[in-house]
Amino acid sequence: MSSTIQRQRAAARARLERQMGERLEEARKRKQRNAVIGAAVALLLVIGGTIWLMNVVGGKDETPATAAPLPDGQVCTWTPDAAGNPNLKDVGTPPTEVSAKGKQTMTITTSAGVVEIAVNTAKAPCTAASFTYLAGKNFFDNTKCHRLTTEGIKVLQCGDPSGTGMGGPSYKFAEENLPNVTDQATAYPAGTVAIANTGQPGSSGSQFFLVYGPSPLESKYTVLGTITKGLDIVEKIGAGGAVDKDGKAIGDGAPKTPVTITSVKMTPAES
Repeated sequence: MSSTIQRQRAAARARLERQMGERLEEARKRKQRNAVIGAAVALLLVIGGTIWLMNVVGGKDETPATAAPLPDGQVCTWTPDAAGNPNLKDVGTPPTEVSAKGKQTMTITTSAGVVEIAVNTAKAPCTAASFTYLAGKNFFDNTKCHRLTTEGIKVLQCGDPSGTGMGGPSYKFAEENLPNVTDQATAYPAGTVAIANTGQPGSSGSQFFLVYGPSPLESKYTVLGTITKGLDIVEKIGAGGAVDKDGKAIGDGAPKTPVTITSVKMTPAES
């Protein structure tokens, strides 16, 4: 019986010692946490006091204002185009944050006459921003409309400073405002102004085409806007036909009567 009591007492003593050890360890950790928190608070007070003192010395006791977010804004990504392409014209890149509201008017003055386009900035904000930027850099001035198609589709293509069909700015960007139709024949009706690309997503640039007749096309080209003045001028250019480099009439070549853009202007966006 005595040995049993002794074992019970030893077990109780061991249990008590374990509990005391756990409490001591918890107290030690709590003290350590409090010390860390106290040091952190002290550091924050020192930093805050330093900032306050600097503002007082500098005559600035107000909290700096945070820049307000751009209302109705759109963030655009301008991806560098193929390096080593001699046909590219580097004029920098537009801002990455642009307005995504309102409409603009694009005025193209050509050797054949003036064409005006209603640009839907709200639906194609990055495209509109790119063209506004390039127009401001005189990117399109004195460039030829290098392609006229009279068979299959009816479009006049412009916007390549090199006149080769391979040129553009030093950046490219994603397509937007694609026609939401299943019938290709109605995707790009006459009067549409759309952005040419390589056929791959994210390859839009400065080249654009003016649709002057039936043009069944897949819905993969950004619609920038609609011709409001001068469609008859484009139709006349189309009626004149296209030729190859030897001057022979073909359905897809250069306009028989050369067309040169003298300037492109974009008005500020209006609601």
